[in-house]
Amino acid sequence: MTNKFFGNEHRTVIVPLMKHAFHSVMGVTGQVGGVVARTLLSAHQSVRAVVRDAAKGEAWKQRGCQVALADIGDAVALAKAFEGAEGVFILVPPVFDPSPGFPEARATAAILRAALEAARPSRVVYLSTIGAQADESNLLTQHTIIEQALGDLPMPVTFLRPAWFMENSIWDVASARDQGVISSFLQPLDKPVPMVATADIGRVAAGLLQDTWSGRRVVELEAAERPTPNQIAAIFAKVLGRPVHAEAVPRATWEELFRSQGMKNPLPRMRMVDGFNEGWIEFEQGSDGSQKGTVTMETALQAFVDRGA
Repeated sequence: MTNKFFGNEHRTVIVPLMKHAFHSVMGVTGQVGGVVARTLLSAHQSVRAVVRDAAKGEAWKQRGCQVALADIGDAVALAKAFEGAEGVFILVPPVFDPSPGFPEARATAAILRAALEAARPSRVVYLSTIGAQADESNLLTQHTIIEQALGDLPMPVTFLRPAWFMENSIWDVASARDQGVISSFLQPLDKPVPMVATADIGRVAAGLLQDTWSGRRVVELEAAERPTPNQIAAIFAKVLGRPVHAEAVPRATWEELFRSQGMKNPLPRMRMVDGFNEGWIEFEQGSDGSQKGTVTMETALQAFVDRGA
């Protein structure tokens, strides 16, 4: 899976501005952004769907949304997409193999800041991550960089920091079903891991867009319970009706494995997983200070299996 941070070939003119309150939502064609937009529409809120591909915006237009075309690398198009919005939900395409020093994130941070300063929406919700406050450099440092760039904007900004996505377990469905094994980079296998479903992230983000606050704030989000890799394997076994166990992927093999998958700079990804395993990627307020989602790991895994992931 690759995503593009740069390129302003998508600079566009959007449809006429809405004359009533609305929210601009990025990432509507993905899991989280789609939930944000649908939740807002269900609450009778107007939505401007921000997409990079006009064809993918058609479904949202049919739902009654205004559609704006804008690429993450184009500050002018983003400013137009955000202009007049009551709230803006920002979701940046992930870069799983960043260059050393995270130049992609630094460029995106500058573009987003310029767009928001130009558009001046009433409030902003940025989808960040658990551990954005960590001092250790790792893959999630990209969000740290963007948080720092947006943190002193003149409008209220919320950094929504969700836990490890339950949807990462989609990659384990085939091996659990066919071999009865899930390979885990998260270890030890009996260590609880903060996780959350994208459905909960989108629902909470939509609620935040409709909220009012002042200045900068952080909202941390996870499921009600933290599962261990062993427990995830046990849930797979229950859902699939066959024995399933977890196996730890030896740390010494990670770099070669990631490079074999095409990564040029695997260290940030490795350090991110180290952070979860060693405990320095954690919520700033700990488990007691996080909001809790409603989707359980069992509900999520059942859905992944049912749709033949």
